[in-house]
Amino acid sequence: MSRSDSRNHLETGHVGINVTDLDRSIRFYEAVFGFEVGARSDGEGRRFAFLENGDTLVLTLWEQGEGRFDARRAGLHHLSFRVPTLDDVRAAEARVEAAGGRFVYDGAVPHGEGASSGGIFFEDPDGTRLEIFTSDGLQHAHAPTAGAPSCGFF
Repeated sequence: MSRSDSRNHLETGHVGINVTDLDRSIRFYEAVFGFEVGARSDGEGRRFAFLENGDTLVLTLWEQGEGRFDARRAGLHHLSFRVPTLDDVRAAEARVEAAGGRFVYDGAVPHGEGASSGGIFFEDPDGTRLEIFTSDGLQHAHAPTAGAPSCGFF
């Protein structure tokens, strides 16, 4: 593969998530992540919203889901967001709690025993698994899952 191969320049564009209640999900993602609705449709059978961080499209929410997220089905495992510091993780934790998100672990945990990276693991209103992490600051905390990444089997 040559350096000019376009695959060397790929970046994640945005992630689309099916939700059961568009308005509820918009409120949650605005409150936790600070995203803003860039565009939305409330057409019959065509409800969706584009959530942006500044001028960047990050998530699309599609009201076409039924029931809760099922981790046993093939597809999305979890969606992860990185923040600069452990203080940012802790601030996000407070926002998740205020928005009614369900936490998987108590507080920020490392990605594995002895790892300095880690964060919080939680669910959105439909049970979609989410993570907000930082690259450093958790090396002295204990990992909740022995022998596997904390983000792997929650």
